[in-house]
Amino acid sequence: MSYSWELLMVAAAQKKSITYSELKEILAIDLSKKVDPDLAPFTHYLQCAGNGSAHYFQNSAEAYFIKKEAQSIFGKPSVKNIPPIKWDIPFPPPKDHTFKFIDLFAGIGGIRIAFQELKGKCVFSSEWNTFAQKTYEANFGEVPFGDITKIKEQDIPDHDVLLAGFPCQPFSLAGVSKKNSLGKAHGFRDETQGTLFFDVARILEAKKPKAFLLENVKNLVSHDKGKTFKVIRKTLEGLGYDIRFQVLDGKYYVPQHRERIIIVGFRKELKLADHFSFPKPDQKPRAIKKILEKNIPEKYTLTNKLWNYLQMYAKKHQEKGNGFGFGLTNLDGVSRTLSARYYKDGAEILIPQAGMNPRRLTPRECARLQGFPKEFIIPVSDNQAYRQFGNSVVVPLMKAVGQNLVKTLLQHERTGSGSR
Repeated sequence: MSYSWELLMVAAAQKKSITYSELKEILAIDLSKKVDPDLAPFTHYLQCAGNGSAHYFQNSAEAYFIKKEAQSIFGKPSVKNIPPIKWDIPFPPPKDHTFKFIDLFAGIGGIRIAFQELKGKCVFSSEWNTFAQKTYEANFGEVPFGDITKIKEQDIPDHDVLLAGFPCQPFSLAGVSKKNSLGKAHGFRDETQGTLFFDVARILEAKKPKAFLLENVKNLVSHDKGKTFKVIRKTLEGLGYDIRFQVLDGKYYVPQHRERIIIVGFRKELKLADHFSFPKPDQKPRAIKKILEKNIPEKYTLTNKLWNYLQMYAKKHQEKGNGFGFGLTNLDGVSRTLSARYYKDGAEILIPQAGMNPRRLTPRECARLQGFPKEFIIPVSDNQAYRQFGNSVVVPLMKAVGQNLVKTLLQHERTGSGSR
């Protein structure tokens, strides 16, 4: 018996707590190379212990515990024998929560941070990218489940709020009459099948949370001449929700021009939608220079070859009347939108340097540009970090919207009705 296993057994017997880091060491959990998919239900079980949702994950968590040869320590193995966990991670679950939420297409957890700060308890997360899973686990002590298309909605815990930054894919808009003639299903099951929005819709239909928040690129409204958004809106309303939506710009919260559509919905019978409003941000000027680090390593400065290429590329397109080119950022203003392609050359956000070629942002500066707290851990390579932050959200913007959403929900809890 190893010393670490002995510690676990003693702690369990004496009902003393252990840290999450100690438990990982005892179970030899190492995410540096590969993410074990069995860690998703196990970490979800640990996170949900005592809040009424743990039973959704218990059987799979037990199987993982057995796989780790816990039976040699506890006799008949059971995750119930694991001592209470001290969460030595940057963003532990709140001790007292006022609502439960799920985090779909979770990325690295930008929306989760916002809603945990509002006293929400996450009871389920899903993210297919293994590098993002590593970052998520490092910060929240939870490995998200993988491909949401393979997860049954009945296996997802009940929750008050569904959160999803779902990817936008083309929608099939074949006519209902044609589908009927072919004996095929219609409604949202037809029009959204094959898109990831379908998975949001089927979970909403099955679990019926009180509210949801969806985030996407602003072009979702105009995609396919507005037909895509028409399907989304019709689907959500058909599932029993009153919705509100607005394109909001992150530049009022961080020094980055980043427009995203936010869709908020409340169950119709609660009559809460009219009590919700999107936040009105202050108009304070933002300056990117305030988020920049000092003593930047040389590797972030563009090479002569890359800098010359970007200048020639921009010149060629300017001569054609196009606006393509690099973005040399005004340090007293806001940057362009950070994208997932930033790892390629950093062209959209370049930081000028006196007497030198411009440079890219560092991963930590990208985190700041998206409003992530300083405690946020970046456990992956620079290239993966650029992808992750480029795909993420402006955290303080999500919190501002979330504050109004949660306030509206709690109003219902206090009064028992959303009616005026």
